[in-house]
Amino acid sequence: MDRRLFVLRHAKSSWDDPSLADHDRPLNDRGRDSLPKLHRALTAHADAIDVVLCSSAARTVATLDGVRGALREDVEVVVDAELYGAGSGTWLERCRELDDEVGGALLVGHNPGLEELIGELTGSGAAEALDQLATKVPTGALACCSFDGAWDQLAAGACHLDALLIPKRLP
Repeated sequence: MDRRLFVLRHAKSSWDDPSLADHDRPLNDRGRDSLPKLHRALTAHADAIDVVLCSSAARTVATLDGVRGALREDVEVVVDAELYGAGSGTWLERCRELDDEVGGALLVGHNPGLEELIGELTGSGAAEALDQLATKVPTGALACCSFDGAWDQLAAGACHLDALLIPKRLP
């Protein structure tokens, strides 16, 4: 079965209030301004997404809130404190635990874990997307990946990186 994996790094966050814990930092103006672009980008893939796994940090939840309207109403959303600051291994484990009925998943989290995950899973891809991945996955970036097989078999090199969408390059 052809499966889809969408990996969204949270939108740009604010460092304005040094008294806030990292977990509680909100989005800044640039981050909020990128949300309509990400919303439009995700609309094209809404039918492919069955589950959302999201870190519990304020900036990831705010990013998800900003794009939630692009997703189907019946999408299962899991906001999990263990995904805050999670490494690629934790994200991969969560993907491998997805039910066989799930055709597509959206992950919303942080670097370096998400960038490492995309790098590990990607075995092929669009040249421009691979070049961007090799440089950096900036805040608000959305990686669109596909692979064949079951979630529990997801492994290094299994995914094709179809696109890596960057908010400042989106209409």
